[in-house]
Amino acid sequence: MDTIVLSVISVIVLILVFLALSGIRVVQQYERGVIFVLGSLRGAKGPGIFWVPPIITRMIKVDLRIVTLTVPPQEVITRDNVTIKVTAVIYFYVVDPAAAVVNVMNFMQATTQIGQTTLRNVLGQSELDELLAQRNKINRELQTIIDEHTETLVCVDRSGAPVQVYCCCGASILTSAVSGR
Repeated sequence: MDTIVLSVISVIVLILVFLALSGIRVVQQYERGVIFVLGSLRGAKGPGIFWVPPIITRMIKVDLRIVTLTVPPQEVITRDNVTIKVTAVIYFYVVDPAAAVVNVMNFMQATTQIGQTTLRNVLGQSELDELLAQRNKINRELQTIIDEHTETLVCVDRSGAPVQVYCCCGASILTSAVSGR
């Protein structure tokens, strides 16, 4: 009888140790873990090692480093009816990981879509000569518009020239246009 009781106690202890160890989470310096307990947001934790209740807890890691997204080539018709093909790059980083996870289904895809739409809209309102001559002005306009859409979710690091760096909450789109003339 003692061996059966000892076996049951050892199995229970092993299960408890396994459950306790399965709740340990490690979040890197550049990440935050957004924690949900029974589907309810408990906030963002990290960096470091911490314990969360297993089985009832779900954690989503969010990278806080600057993300570079390439906007697929866009064909845009300018105000003077010239078709141009434009490529762009969006630089951003997440400021509030909990808001990025809870408020938007896929914040990376959403940021890309906002960048594409804004790029087409702004460039479609400009003439080709204006696009080529006033690239920095157009980048600032793009940044301002994307900034309005993403201000609570992401903060964007904008770089216009190799040396000059502008930081603000918003987005940066660096564009290059090829004329279809």
